[in-house]
Amino acid sequence: MNAPVARRRTRGTATEEVWIAFAGRGEMAWLRLFRPGFRHCFAALADAEGWTLVDPLSGRLVVQRLAAPRDFDLPGFWRRAGFRVLGPFTPTPPRPSLLPPLLPATCVTACLALLGRRRRFLLSPHALYRTLHAELAAGAN
Repeated sequence: MNAPVARRRTRGTATEEVWIAFAGRGEMAWLRLFRPGFRHCFAALADAEGWTLVDPLSGRLVVQRLAAPRDFDLPGFWRRAGFRVLGPFTPTPPRPSLLPPLLPATCVTACLALLGRRRRFLLSPHALYRTLHAELAAGAN
């Protein structure tokens, strides 16, 4: 029997890209409080080996390695499915903090954490969309 080979992965390298998708419908009744078209957000991380989906659902975090090669156009697939998609973003390296995050665990805070960003007052998917869209338009990443 062959022993599994451990591979060292480098976090936050230039080969990693994050794409954020915004969904218009939410299954929970309280999500109707958010703007139509922006009731949920989720992300995919593309690295040299493929795609990893990060979908923060209510009460559960889904992290799943997709059976799709790196050259598969996942953002295009999502767009064709009716989602708004922003990216690519390069995740920032981890940095120390004096205090832990004090915001509730939501889809927005999960996407921000995946990007390595801290924004205190981004509470809705639409606010996240506006902020990230402005960053892309300004050429910042």
